This record gives sequence, structure tokens and C-alpha cells, in this order.
Amino acid sequence: MKIRALAVLLAIGCTHASPPAPATPDFATFVDGYYKMRFARLPSLATRVGLHDGDANLEDLSRAGIETRIAELKDALARLQAIRRGPLSFDEDIDAQLIEYQIRGTLLDQEQIRLWERSPMGYVSLPGGSIDGLMKRDFAPARGRLESVIARLKQVPRIYADAKENVKDPPKEFTDLAVRMSRGSVGFFEKAVTSWAHEAAGGDAELQKQFDEAQSQAAAATRDFAGWLQTDLLPRSHGQYAIGAEKFLAKLKYDDMVELPLPELLAKGEAQLAKDHAAFVETARRVDATKTPEEVMKTLSDVHPTADDLIPSVARSVEAAREFVVAHDLVTVPSEVRVKVEQTPPYARSGSFASMDTPGPFETTATEAFYYVTPVEQDWDAKHKEEHLRLYNPWVVGMINVHEAYPGHYLEFLYAPRFPTKVRKLSHSSTNSEGWAHYCEQMTVEHGFGGGDPKMQLAQLSEALLRDCRYITGIQLHTGGWTVEQGARLFREQCFQEPANAFEEARRGTYNPTYLYYTLGKLMIQDLARDYMREKHASLKQFHDAFVGQGALPIPLVRKILLRP
Repeated sequence: MKIRALAVLLAIGCTHASPPAPATPDFATFVDGYYKMRFARLPSLATRVGLHDGDANLEDLSRAGIETRIAELKDALARLQAIRRGPLSFDEDIDAQLIEYQIRGTLLDQEQIRLWERSPMGYVSLPGGSIDGLMKRDFAPARGRLESVIARLKQVPRIYADAKENVKDPPKEFTDLAVRMSRGSVGFFEKAVTSWAHEAAGGDAELQKQFDEAQSQAAAATRDFAGWLQTDLLPRSHGQYAIGAEKFLAKLKYDDMVELPLPELLAKGEAQLAKDHAAFVETARRVDATKTPEEVMKTLSDVHPTADDLIPSVARSVEAAREFVVAHDLVTVPSEVRVKVEQTPPYARSGSFASMDTPGPFETTATEAFYYVTPVEQDWDAKHKEEHLRLYNPWVVGMINVHEAYPGHYLEFLYAPRFPTKVRKLSHSSTNSEGWAHYCEQMTVEHGFGGGDPKMQLAQLSEALLRDCRYITGIQLHTGGWTVEQGARLFREQCFQEPANAFEEARRGTYNPTYLYYTLGKLMIQDLARDYMREKHASLKQFHDAFVGQGALPIPLVRKILLRP
């Protein structure tokens, strides 16, 4: 998850990006119409990016609604292709490529991968996410946001009805996660939403009554849906998660503009895993030569917070990453505003351990940015809880802080107001955003983060191995016939993950096929940094400022922009 905050209004020292030329009328009209159509179909996304005309609406996830959206996208693609046959400026051509690939990627998802038929997870996460977005950011008076919350609560039963109609034979892995998410959603609606609404109503009895009625219906529908998932859908969840090589490569192409033959793509990941594994073994020897690398890693994870202190301990540690970046002048930090460290919302606990959630690029009032950390679940056994907490040892948390906050996702967000066009503000490539955050882990350690402590270097390599194993597992789950257990074994044996965490990581690959984007993006950014500094006679800081100033575009397009003669 990514972010936005008030301090982005401050000037950012980005001298390498030139303003785009004025848009041609046909293309400018198309862009406005395309996004109007897109946000009408995806009102929760509109709320997230800071556009609030549709705050009272929820998505139409019925089969008819999805088919209508597909038709609209095909029409938009045809019009865009006609425009692209005419003259476009350099910047317009960049934006046109972004929209075309976004449309083609959405059509791939809707028509071929078809998660709306194969997974209940999206239906579970939508209600909670759409309402949480109205609650947690003060972009308007609380009363008005409560009215939108009530309107969306009334539509929650429809979302679950669409799920029951659409989802037929999901993989067991998808339904298992949906069950967990739905149970969390019940508590979210009954506790967090109710508590917020009581305060937001401000003593207005009629408004409180409207909320109570809508909340009661939504909570009942959520409990019913959780029961349906557990007792009806789960026993008949026998579908296959693998999307196959053709769809896998098409997804990578449209999402990230990466086109490599599958053997070359896999070989690149295997080579990086071998390199990082050898470095990990050597670094573990420097920490304690009397122990195996796995035993050394366990000595790090022995130092971990309690369940109650997990969130506070992360919050206490974030500032060190910011101080390091500023002291070493690695990239311009344009804001004094800090993030809020909080628990990952229950509806979003689908296997991640930490994430960043920031205001959208068009949010003009709300300033809240949330660094989410996933707590232990109450229904986990003691072993699972202990293994989960071990991940949050101080050295690995130091790397997570770099990744999520400084100079990773949070800093990248701070540049959003300077992204030069609407299209670039609204585009997202994971090889860019996740690649950048992962790149920052290695880059900061190479510049001395952790004071040369080999334990910090080991933690950095542990995070690198984790991403390398994701790289290989995603490919193998979807194109090589691997089971989740085979993926989990790779995480245990090659990146020394605790068994419970290894399983969560491997299972994530079933619904996130191309989560190779961390390592792949890092490698692409490292290559671009070398080329940019050589060709532009620039410093590393100048490259960093230039890179984050473009937006989270596919890296081939960033390369085209930055190395433009």
C-alpha cells in the first residue's frame, strides 16, 4: 500500500524533470474522459486518490457490471489507439503508453485471469477498505463522511451477494485467506466503525439511528458471508491458482513493461538468489563463526518485542532511518511530517507483515499517512505467534523502516505533487515502487546504515533473500507446477524464514503472481543509476531525486525520460 501527506505541498528540489508541453486537445479530452469513466466504475479507488464525488457509492461487482466495464475499456482502447496514430508530444506519448498498458492489463485481469470468478478475497476486502478510507482521513467534516459511510454500509450486502453469485471454484488458498479476512471484518464493523460513528454523529440522534440500522445490516451480512465462506465455499474450493506462463508474462508486460523470455527471467532470479545466499553465509560467519547461518539468524530473531509492544516498538525505531538519510544526504527529504505507526486493519491482513498507506495524489486536506504493522492474531497458536514476532527483531525492523518509510515508500510519496501530469500521478508500477523501496535497503546499508554492524548487513541480506525467494516462487507456482509447500520450503531453506512466515510468504504468491517485482525492480534501478550517473555526470543523490520525481512509472519509461538526450 502507498501514501500521500500535507508536507508534499512544500517545494521539492527536483531539478531534472522538465514540465510537460501543453497537451493536444484530443488527447487531453481523452485523458479526462478515461479517468472519469474509470472512477465512476471504481468509486472506492476515487476516494483513495482524493476524489470524493463518489464517496457514497460502492463498486458494481455483478457480472453485468463487470461486463459493462470490459466493454467501456475496449471502447477506450480503440479511441486511444486512434489518437496515438496522430502526432503526440514526447510527454503525451509517455502518458498514452501508460494508459494503454493500464487498459490492457485490466482487460487481462477481467477477461483471462478472472479473479472476480476465482477468488473471494476482493469481495471481502472492498467493504472494509472503502469505509476505512472515509473514516481515517479528515478530508471533510466528520458528519459528511459519516453520511457516506452509512451509504456505503447499505451497499455491503450487495457486494457479498455478487460474490456468492460470481465465485464458483476458487483455490483453497484464496478461500482460506478470505475466511481470515472476513472474521477480521466482522470485528471491524462491530467495533472500530461503530466507535468512530458514535463520535462522528456528534449527538445527532437521527443520524446515529441511520448508522445503527445500516451498520447492523452490514455486520449481519458480513457474519453471514464469513459463515458461507467457511461452511459452503471452502469445502468446494478445489480450483487452481496457477495462471500459466502466457498470462504470467502478459501480466508482467502490462503491469511493468518488462518483456523477457521465461527461462531468462527465472535464471536472473536464481542467479541473484545464489549471490545473496553466498553473501548471507559469509556475513553470518562474521557474526558468529561457531553457528550455522540459520542458527545465527535465529540469534537475531531471539531479540523481538512482545505482542503488546510490537506496534510501539516499531514506532520508536522509525526516526533512526530518517536521521540517517538526512545526515548522509542521500536524497532530498522535503517534509518534517512523520507517519503514524498502527496495526494493519483486520480486513487487510492477507499475509503481509508491514505496509504503507498514504493519502491520494489529489487529496488536498487529509494529511494522515499510516505505516501498518500486522499484529499477532488471537486465534493463532503460541508457536505461530512466536514465529510471527521473531520477524520484528530490531535489525530486520531497521530494514523494514527503510523500505516502508525513509527513503522508501513514504519519501517516494512526498514527491507526488511534482509528478508532471495527471496520468503519472495516477499510474503505478510495482517494479518501480517496490523495486525502489527494496533498492533503498541495500543502498543505505552500503552507505553505512547500522554503523557497519554485520547484524544489520545480515538483516539486509535476509530481506534480499526473502525477495529473491518470492521472485522464484511466483514464477514456479504459476508456470512450473509448484505447490505452496514447495514454495515454503524454498523460503525456509534458502532465506531462513520461520516455518509459519515461510508458509505465509509462499501462499501470497498464489494470488500475487508477479511478486518478483521487488528484486527485479531493484536490479533495474541499479542499472539505471549507473547509466544515469555516467551519461549525465550526476551524483547518486541527483539520480535519487530525479528518479522519485517521475512517479511510480514502469522503469523502462523512467529510463526513457531520464536518459532523454
